[in-house]
Amino acid sequence: MEQKVLPIKDSNVLHQVQRCLIENFKAGRRNYTIFQLGKATLLRVSDILKLKRIDVFDEGGNVRLNTYLHDQKTGKANRLYLKPVIGDLLAYQQWLQQENLISPWLFPSTQHPDQHLTEKQFYKIMRKVGDLLNLDYLGTHTMRKTGAYRVYVQSNYNIGLVMHLLNHSSEAMTLAYLGLDQASTEEMLDNIDFG
Repeated sequence: MEQKVLPIKDSNVLHQVQRCLIENFKAGRRNYTIFQLGKATLLRVSDILKLKRIDVFDEGGNVRLNTYLHDQKTGKANRLYLKPVIGDLLAYQQWLQQENLISPWLFPSTQHPDQHLTEKQFYKIMRKVGDLLNLDYLGTHTMRKTGAYRVYVQSNYNIGLVMHLLNHSSEAMTLAYLGLDQASTEEMLDNIDFG
């Protein structure tokens, strides 16, 4: 049976996941930063893990406000806005220096710094977080779905914006991706004044 990965809709649960990522792993700062970057850019984990340091940091070690890549799955060009995660990236850069982890990859494997962390390794990290917190819906797409859901709600349900950020071609695909089931649809309808 395939695992159902859902967005984290509850802010308290989100904080628990973030805390668990950073505190329960030797490379917690790396794992947390992957999660934060995925949430803020809405990238697929495969694209995040293939980022190089030069994609995110300039020659002076400053975080670039924007970086560009081609979406691995769709081949579409994608411009990433990094300002929302500058603090996380700078803290991560400091951690890399403290750990003396030198690699061209933004998210290197701690055992093999010449290689980036794999999707399978990050999946195991997210599953462990799920086990520790007794959450059965975490996976590698959790950060992307959570970011999309937060943009959707905080942008006053701007489905067009979320579709654009996810590079989706249909509204139905985006709504399903956001995990908008009957219960959450009814919850939103409860807040509508029909006059």
